[in-house]
Formats: sequence, structure tokens, C-alpha cells
Amino acid sequence: MTRKLIFVFLVAFAHLLKAQSITTTISDLNLAVLENGKIHKHWLQLGENAVGEFIKVPILIAKGKNTGKVMGLTAAIHGNEVNGIAIIHQLFTQIELEKLSGTIIAIPGLNPLAIENNQREFIDGQDLNRVFPGKAKGNRSQQMAYQIGEKIIPFFDYHIDLHTASFGRINSLYGRGDMQNDTLANMLRALQPDIIVSNKGAPSFGEATGLTMRAFAIAKGVHSITMEYGNPQVYQADMIERGVRGIQDVMRFLNFMPGNINLPEPKNVCSKSYWIYIDKGGYLDILVDINQKLIKGEKLAILKNAFGEVTATYFVPEDGIVIGKSTNPVNGSGGRIIHLGILANFK
Repeated sequence: MTRKLIFVFLVAFAHLLKAQSITTTISDLNLAVLENGKIHKHWLQLGENAVGEFIKVPILIAKGKNTGKVMGLTAAIHGNEVNGIAIIHQLFTQIELEKLSGTIIAIPGLNPLAIENNQREFIDGQDLNRVFPGKAKGNRSQQMAYQIGEKIIPFFDYHIDLHTASFGRINSLYGRGDMQNDTLANMLRALQPDIIVSNKGAPSFGEATGLTMRAFAIAKGVHSITMEYGNPQVYQADMIERGVRGIQDVMRFLNFMPGNINLPEPKNVCSKSYWIYIDKGGYLDILVDINQKLIKGEKLAILKNAFGEVTATYFVPEDGIVIGKSTNPVNGSGGRIIHLGILANFK
């Protein structure tokens, strides 16, 4: 009886091990030693935390039977932007390795210390996406950015950086990339965002002591774009579904996967974008929605004081479209109202 129980236990344990892939910890990535036609899962070491343990990021590698180009997918460089993590997870359950040409490298959680603390910034309070290329002997954020730039980005031929809005704000599904570059423009068309902001990857908002990861990747010769998938700290099924489908279409367009794709004409292409701010504090009521087209002079928002009296009314400064907006009515002076995109051809 005892032998039978031991046998049953060993069989069950074997099935459990089979169901769970073996995950190893590595200090550097070496694609050449990874077997073709498989999905590989690793923890990649990027520096150390305050108790001397390695900071590790999860890395998924789908290596096709036919070697070729490499596409990189990164998510959650801001720790509260988790839709991209779910997009990567779901995408990898649907990759058909026997049809894959080339390699997909994905990092579903590039800022693990921020993710576990439910915060946007790195552990030292800096925006990790504003300090590239970082420094080998710089501050904590600079060293983390340097590690990413040395150990991950150089492997990419193509790159999609997945983001969302931050706390207190919501976003449309929009993309950022240089629409004057045919490859980047077609990648964005395949992803079918609601809005495209055409730019070359310089930091758009917030304090910056360096480059964004996208701008850094572009400077290294990588075809890199940014996609914004909705709202922070939530899973949104529609955003995740559109993200997976869009990346699959990019894979077909770039010949990572077989299949024809008809690239739709891009809609709502903006030549620039900027945030509109309030100039005093109070309770803010925003009167417009994301993806809404606005006309110059249209009423945008009203601000009330603690007694419910209107203290300011804000109007649209020029024709455009709402890319994102603040959701927190409680706002001090300098608080955000909307992210306004200026359409190249307003209709």
C-alpha cells in the first residue's frame, strides 16, 4: 500500500513538473544557446536591491524553428501600468511555434520593485522611462536603465513598448511613433490605435534627465514604437484583446508569422499633443470624454471651490482630440485637465 501511494505521488509530481516549465535565473541573455522551436522562461538579473538580492525581471522568449529577426515587447516600465503584462501573457499562449520565424523576446514587468509596491516610479522615486541610457555607476534608476540598455535592448530589431495612463488619469488606445518612417508607420497601422501621435520618442511630459526607452532604442537602430493601452492598475479586457490582436498583426506584417494583412489607413494622426492644466485649486469637472473631437472655444471643464461656487471655466485652446483625461476631481493648481492631440488633418 505504501509503495502504491509513493508511486501515485511520484506520478502526480511528475505531471506537476511537466505542467510548469522550468524557469532559470540568468545574468545575461544568450539567444544562441536557446533551442529553436520552444518557449523559454527566465529570470534576468538587473542589479541588486537594498538587501543585496538580485533585482530580477521575467523574460519570455519564443524562438521559432527558423531563425531571423527579433521583436521585443516590454511592459510596465511604470509599475502601475499592468494591461501590457496581460497582453504579453495572453499573446504567448497563442504563439504557434511551428509557424514562427525569428524570435519574440518579452518582458512582462520591467520595473518589478515598482510593481510590487503598486507605484509608477522606480524605488528611488524617479521615472525610469526618463533616464536612458542611464549610468553604470549612477543613482539607482540610472543603473537600472543602464542594465536594461545593455542587457535587453541590443537584442531587438523591432520593439513595442506597452504603457497605460497613470494614477488619476485614463487614456484612449493610442500609439506614439514617427509616421515619417515607413516601418514605424506600418507597425502603428497594424496595431490599429484610435489615435496616433507622430513623434521621434523624446520625453513628452514630466521631468526628464535623459531619454525615454523608445528614444534610446531608436538611437541604437531599433524600430521602436510606444503603445498606450487604457488605464492604470487594472486589467481591461477590450484593451488586452486589441493589444494581442494588434501585435499578432504586426508579427504577420514583419513576417514573423505567415498570413496576409491589409494595413488600414491610420485614423486620427496628430502632429503634436500636450496637456492642459488648471491654474488654481478646487474640484474639477471635466465635460469631455476620451476620443472626443473638440472645437476651439468649446467649454472644456469647470472648477469649483469648497462651497460649490464656480471659480474658473476652461475652454479648448485649439481644435483637437482628447487622448487622455484626469479622473480625480480633487485638483491643486497645476493639475491636469486633458491630454489634447492636434490632428494633422482635422475633420
